Amino acid sequence: MVFEDAHWSDASSRELLGLTIDRLKDLHVALLVTFRPEFVSPWGERPYLSALTLDRLSGSEGTRLVENLAGTEALPLDVIGEIVDRADGVPLFVEELTKAVLESADHGDPLAILTASPTPSLAIPATLHASLIARLDRLGAAAKEVAQIGAVLGREFSYELIHHVTRRPDLETALVQLTEAGLLFRRGLRLASSYVFKHALVQDAAQSTLLRRRRQQLHGRIAVVLEQEFADLVERQPELLAHHLTGAGDTARAAAQWLTAGQYAAGRSAHIEAIAHLERGLSLLPSLPETAERDSLEIDLQLALGMSSIRVKNMASPEVGEAYNRASELAEKHCDDRRLFQALYGVYQHNVGSGRIFAALPLAERLLAVTAHDDADPGLRLQAHHAVWTALVIGGEPATCLEHCEIGRRRYDPERYQSHRDLYGGHDAGMCAWTFGGFAEWLLGHPDTALASLTQGVALAERISHSPSLNMALSYTAWLHIYRREPELILDRLASAEAVAAEQRLSVFVSPHILRGAALLLLGQVKEAIASLRTGLPPGRTGGLRSLGFCLLTQALAQEGEYAEALVKIDEALQSVASTGEGQWNPELHRSRGLVLLAQNKLAEGEASICRALELARKQQAKSWELRAATSLARFWAERGRRAEANQLLAPIYGWFTEGFDTADLKDAKALLTQLA
Repeated sequence: MVFEDAHWSDASSRELLGLTIDRLKDLHVALLVTFRPEFVSPWGERPYLSALTLDRLSGSEGTRLVENLAGTEALPLDVIGEIVDRADGVPLFVEELTKAVLESADHGDPLAILTASPTPSLAIPATLHASLIARLDRLGAAAKEVAQIGAVLGREFSYELIHHVTRRPDLETALVQLTEAGLLFRRGLRLASSYVFKHALVQDAAQSTLLRRRRQQLHGRIAVVLEQEFADLVERQPELLAHHLTGAGDTARAAAQWLTAGQYAAGRSAHIEAIAHLERGLSLLPSLPETAERDSLEIDLQLALGMSSIRVKNMASPEVGEAYNRASELAEKHCDDRRLFQALYGVYQHNVGSGRIFAALPLAERLLAVTAHDDADPGLRLQAHHAVWTALVIGGEPATCLEHCEIGRRRYDPERYQSHRDLYGGHDAGMCAWTFGGFAEWLLGHPDTALASLTQGVALAERISHSPSLNMALSYTAWLHIYRREPELILDRLASAEAVAAEQRLSVFVSPHILRGAALLLLGQVKEAIASLRTGLPPGRTGGLRSLGFCLLTQALAQEGEYAEALVKIDEALQSVASTGEGQWNPELHRSRGLVLLAQNKLAEGEASICRALELARKQQAKSWELRAATSLARFWAERGRRAEANQLLAPIYGWFTEGFDTADLKDAKALLTQLA
């Protein structure tokens, strides 16, 4: 299996190559991959792969190659020396310069060929350019023009397409000349054939001989042919038409076609390619006059870019915020209410994904306010509730969050709101209502109900066959198993989420390193847990599981006796919560801080921190956090002889629970109460 010029490959091809290489270790397959030195291979150094650097040819090797190419037609030694010197050890240059000399009428004057004036181009070395131009010129005007048109069509083109573009009766003769000269390779027979330039530099050389205006005209002619004769090809490869419209200088249509190409790629989960297409379209807009039509096109490009960026880079990435902020600015300028709603939802998503709840909640409430009237679109009303429930649960208001989730569960219709999955947040609102409602239920003290809700969310995502929603549901179910302290189930759900993400080229919705670190910590593999959690908590980032990750890292560091660092990490997390409003984890952060202080024998400070955790949990009505804080405080009091107080604290909260008695928190509380009895 041969994969040539990997440095020019697109993201999907590189991914396919990587997946192939993963399987080679178990197969009897020889795979050869060629690429330039600047290409960084994504598959790394694997024991079953070998790298071979191809150096430039030495003088003697270059001479031998010239002699082999010349065959029986012996060249003078000074001509061979000139070719070798000018080729500078590059085999392609040696071959092309030799062929140029062999095809010339006068072998005795190689300098006339080798020093022909090149068209200025940084992409084509002068010696190669000179030889290629000389060879094209000797083939005649017809072959040269066909090569030029082919070069504008692309590295590879079909006979049918170039036939419609050129309309030349001598087309086949010209193509035969180019293939016999070794400048083109042909695949297939006659009308079903396609042609590929021997090398991208050959294509560049042919194209460089065209004046700018002529090249632009050809792009325009190709665009017309594509639209009139190859509608099916344009439908399958909309970026092809976009490329030629761009080359033709038809900027407005080109930008719109890049939008179509981006949407087409995104619809097939090719979000890396989609982002490239959409950014190409956006790059054309500054040259257009500032009109309502131009702004409308930019809004659509930015909205599509924001959604694909969420899929590839996650909601917290700066690119997501930039795209949606720009879209909202333009939509508000033109009073475009529906697209303004979509853009503001994207800005909200970026803020909530970054953990900036103080910024996200007002946006969510604004979305709810603008859909509060009786004739409001019910789908937009659902999405407004969607925004509010997410911000509330992360902000530490589970009871109000659950109210909005229950509204969402009632209003949700999987068929009616199918399009919303790819417009608002990149996931299904119904799945999210069950998932975030489940988190609220856990916080409110219903661990089994919570698990049933998240299981319903996974089942719904599977039923509607929406991979990003399934990725999210599986990731959050793994998260719930952290709360339930079930390490094997964390790893099981994480593996499922990673499989979906890899298959659909998505980022795992929740940091795999934090999920895996939590499981390792619960399994007693503390050092491995610390390493994984550190990887999942890079400095300067917020959002997601970050606050819980700091809780876990603090607990792991304390188990290793690294108390000073544990306090630094937990204080960093508390400062982040204070500035962002990501308050769901506030009780657990204070409890973790208290446990570290107690381990350092700072009893008063430690007790105060756990009391603060208890106070915050009660304020949030978060019975599960209250149970943990009460258990930790009761254990501390019991160890100091305050057994009656400990029992009076823990017994009522334990007695409040009606389910989840097989979960670790309730088992710990029951065991402690038994000791206190």
